[in-house]
Amino acid sequence: MSNRRRLKRLLTRKLQEAGRQYESLRRSTDDQLAEARESYQHARNARGIPSDEEGRAKIVCRRHTERRAALLDEEFRPACFEAGHPDCEGCAEDVRAGRIETW
Repeated sequence: MSNRRRLKRLLTRKLQEAGRQYESLRRSTDDQLAEARESYQHARNARGIPSDEEGRAKIVCRRHTERRAALLDEEFRPACFEAGHPDCEGCAEDVRAGRIETW
């Protein structure tokens, strides 16, 4: 096989490998950008919830059907949130979506 053919095959392989790496990086970056946009939207929605003088969100608790003033954590869950409880999970989703019942 000639040197020219070997060089052509080597360059083709290297270019294909670089293309695969670029595509992988692009997908990863797109995923990270989508996550950042979603997080920004959640923060924006949570900031739109009425709050008291101490900065606590004024929400109506689904679980106990009562008005509550609760601080939100970094994942926009009320301080009274209990993981796994369907009412609490739904409440946290509604806070992130900006559709929680408030007072």
